[in-house]
Amino acid sequence: MTTTAISATDKAAQDAIYAAAGVAQAKPKTNATATTGQATLGQKDFVRLMTAQLQFQDPMSPQDNTQMVAQMATFSQVAGISEMSSTLAGIANRLGTTSSSDAMSFVGRTVLTEGKTAYERSSGGIMGAVELPNSATDVDVTITDKNGLAVKNIQLGKQDAGSADYSWDGKDEAGNKVENGPYTVTVEAANGSTIVAAKSLVWAPVETVSLSAGAEPVLNVTGLGKVDPAAVRKVA
Repeated sequence: MTTTAISATDKAAQDAIYAAAGVAQAKPKTNATATTGQATLGQKDFVRLMTAQLQFQDPMSPQDNTQMVAQMATFSQVAGISEMSSTLAGIANRLGTTSSSDAMSFVGRTVLTEGKTAYERSSGGIMGAVELPNSATDVDVTITDKNGLAVKNIQLGKQDAGSADYSWDGKDEAGNKVENGPYTVTVEAANGSTIVAAKSLVWAPVETVSLSAGAEPVLNVTGLGKVDPAAVRKVA
C-alpha cells in the first residue's frame, strides 16, 4: 500500500484552514486517547472548514467543483445516517415502553400473568396456565382453598416448552362443588428426573392503573398487586 506524505507547505495550509475555522484537528489515537475517546467533527465544524477552505484557496487554482460536490454529498450522507439512527433509536424506545393510554385500556379487563392467587369465574372454577422454559414429561397443578386445603390436582402430563393451559370446573376430587376462594395455585414440572422451573400463570382482573410522573405505568391486579404491563401474556 502506498502512503502519500503531506508536504510542509500543504501541512501549513491545512493548519491555517483549521485555525481560521476555529476547529480542532483530530489527532492520531494513542493508548490514552483510545481510553478517553476523541470528539468527532459535527455539521457546524464542517461548514466552518468548508468556508475557510474557500477563503484560503489559491485564486490561480481554485477548488475543483467535482471535489466540492463530492465532499458535500459525503457529509450529507453521513448526516442522514446519523439522523436516521436517532429516529430509529426513538422508535425502538417508544416500542419498548407502554403509554398511559395503552395501560388505561387494561382497566376492567382480565389478564393472564405470573401469579399464584386465582379468583373464581362467574361460572365457577378457575383457568390458568403453566409456563415451561423447557419440555417436561410430567406437569402437575395443585389448587388449594383459602384455608390451605388441597381441593384439586390436575395432571397435564407431557408438555412442550411454552404455555400449557388448564381449566378447573370448581369441583373437588369427589365431584362436589367448592366455593372457598380465592385459591392458591402451585405448579410442578419435571423432565424425567430433572426438575423444570415452571411458572404459574393465572387470570385476574385489572382494577386500576398507577401513573407516576417519570415512571412507567403499573397495573393494579386483583390478588396480585402491582403488575408491569410487559408481564401480561394474554388479555381477555
